[in-house]
Amino acid sequence: MSSNLARVRKIKNQLALTVSLTAMMFGLFWLIWILATTIQLGVGGFSLTLFTEMTPPPGSDTGGLANAIVGSLLLIVLATLVGTPMGVLAGIYLAEYGRHTWLGKTTRFVNDLLLSAPSIIVGLFIYEIYVAKVGHFSAFAGVAALALIVIPVVIRTTENMLQLIPDTLREAAYALGAPKWLVIGKITLRASIAGVMTGVLLAVARISGETAPLLFTALSNQFWTLDLNAPIASLPVTIFKFAMSPFKDWQQLAWAGVFLITLGVLSLNILARILFRRRDQ
Repeated sequence: MSSNLARVRKIKNQLALTVSLTAMMFGLFWLIWILATTIQLGVGGFSLTLFTEMTPPPGSDTGGLANAIVGSLLLIVLATLVGTPMGVLAGIYLAEYGRHTWLGKTTRFVNDLLLSAPSIIVGLFIYEIYVAKVGHFSAFAGVAALALIVIPVVIRTTENMLQLIPDTLREAAYALGAPKWLVIGKITLRASIAGVMTGVLLAVARISGETAPLLFTALSNQFWTLDLNAPIASLPVTIFKFAMSPFKDWQQLAWAGVFLITLGVLSLNILARILFRRRDQ
């Protein structure tokens, strides 16, 4: 009887392992295919002019993505600077103060809704409350839309990382007479800083390729500008516009932009893992 039971368990284990490996290989196949296509079509468009010249008109022999690259960096940096403090502070409240309060439960529910909401809804929301009121698109609106995407990601990661810190560590600090704000700042937040920064990087990676919110907020700009109260170029919107065009030079620039975003996000994640690994050691 025991041998039959062991044989059944072994068969189930092998079946589950086979299904899991098949699912993993299925996902890796498409991921590798996407990356290979991005590299194959994107590397061909890389040149010095990609970073020094502005987006060209149709049929132009030369051109680059300089204004789109700078515009994307500007939007991402500002949105991260706006959204990260709000997300971290809200995550601290949920983990340290509002675990079982009605406000904490309500905030957690609303945050879950924002996490699952399509980004285009965020863009339409900012369009309705800001762009339609002022009568023009602007980088300010784009930053607001991207910040609303950053905030829920940082909130969820910060809360989860702080909840992983054992309560005994907090109690030991309280026993020494440390106030709650000092325990949070010097012990729990410092112990979970690697996880919190990982959440920030995940948020940056998400907004780096967002197109829909920017179509309703920052729109785009064919020319060089750093005016935050005017439409501004960005890589995702430029890629969308160029990829849908019938011009081969625009399509090549679009693939170069896709490769640039992929390379940037990958490099950022690798660098963060290296830095935090050294810190942990």
